[in-house]
Amino acid sequence: MDIHELKKINDELKAANQRFQRAYPGETLRRQPIHAIYGGAQIFSSGLVKKFSEASLHALREYAPDGKALGRVFHGDAADEALWMRVHERVVHKLKTLPVEDFRIDFEDGYGNRPDAEEDGHAESVAKEVAKGFSEGVLPPFIGIRIKAFSDPCYPRAQRTLDLFLTTLFKETEGKVPDGFVVTLPKVTLPEQTRALARCLGLIEKKVGLAHGILKFEFMVETTQAILNEQGISPLKSFVEAGEGRCVGAHFGTYDYTAGCNITAMYQAMEHPACDFAKQMMKVALAGTGILLSDGATNVMPVGPHKGENLTAAQRKENEVVVHRAWRLSYSNIRHSLADGFYQGWDLHPAQLPVRFAAAYSFFLEGLVPTTDRLKAFMGKAAQATLLGDVFDDAATGQGLLNFFLRGLACGALTEAEAKASGVTLEELHTRSFLAILEMRKK
Repeated sequence: MDIHELKKINDELKAANQRFQRAYPGETLRRQPIHAIYGGAQIFSSGLVKKFSEASLHALREYAPDGKALGRVFHGDAADEALWMRVHERVVHKLKTLPVEDFRIDFEDGYGNRPDAEEDGHAESVAKEVAKGFSEGVLPPFIGIRIKAFSDPCYPRAQRTLDLFLTTLFKETEGKVPDGFVVTLPKVTLPEQTRALARCLGLIEKKVGLAHGILKFEFMVETTQAILNEQGISPLKSFVEAGEGRCVGAHFGTYDYTAGCNITAMYQAMEHPACDFAKQMMKVALAGTGILLSDGATNVMPVGPHKGENLTAAQRKENEVVVHRAWRLSYSNIRHSLADGFYQGWDLHPAQLPVRFAAAYSFFLEGLVPTTDRLKAFMGKAAQATLLGDVFDDAATGQGLLNFFLRGLACGALTEAEAKASGVTLEELHTRSFLAILEMRKK
């Protein structure tokens, strides 16, 4: 080959590879919450996490007081009692210590359309409650607000709420941003909408004296046009790029999306094939970008028809039947999401939290032994292809095996001792990178 022509080819190839690396920097190493709880702004207070803890523990004690009972809810007599005893123990610990990982204060569907004066007042009062929780150290690790959409005619109201909330918050916190704070933009259909939000956040940063780029946002996929635009092209990556480096996540809106597909209410469900298609489009379009993905919520609440302390045995039984039915639906939805690689979803009620953690914990504990064996054998041969049983692992799956333990540890399903049994040290786990571990072992 001509050396000059070859150099030209290689220069072009190098430039193309660099463009690809900038476009797809790789999966994020940030921790992702296991859920986001959505609640109307009108109900938010700094003490809400404590209330959720108490209410979720009460629901678990009332309807699944031990591991055997919890396992029977989801698997009947076929439940592995030893496994579910472990699951129950860890769920109780989670509900006592960190029941809410992420909370989204909702000024959209969970809030509704209210007079401007009322929403103005809530934007300011809720900001003060967030600041209070921040100063007292009682906020969840992740928190944020969902504003109204940037479509006509909502965007002036959305921008006003955003400005009032953030201006009040940073006045109260003296310019400090709560950990994991994010703004959620619903019903995105155009990149101009995420660009507008990014620039509004920049204006607010300038107004209150924050460093440029510190405020982040996520957008919601709730329309068919967000999956394929009028040209038959996925616009999802353009939504991210228009966000000027501020976009960190994309959440799927089950019920708006299925309504947009003309699916009747009876069949609007998280496991509908239309939702699977949309979520796989999200995964493909945003793979390698570092954008965190979240599934939606089960909208059937685990709340019995009878209230009060002095219920009859028949009324208690009826409540149990209703709650268990709702729990089974949530459990199926969450496990479906996990199998599809969506590790975050929405919760709407404290009584949904026991099943959120039970579904996630059982998912990881059921896979613990085979995944431990695979990673242990894999690491023992320092990234040489390993044949273990009927599953063949090569270097491409190393990060996937590691991710199992990273995800399991992050949500509380697995202990550090269980992760270390895979042959990976805690120091190595903290790199969150399979390739980094291999480099460390070469030294």
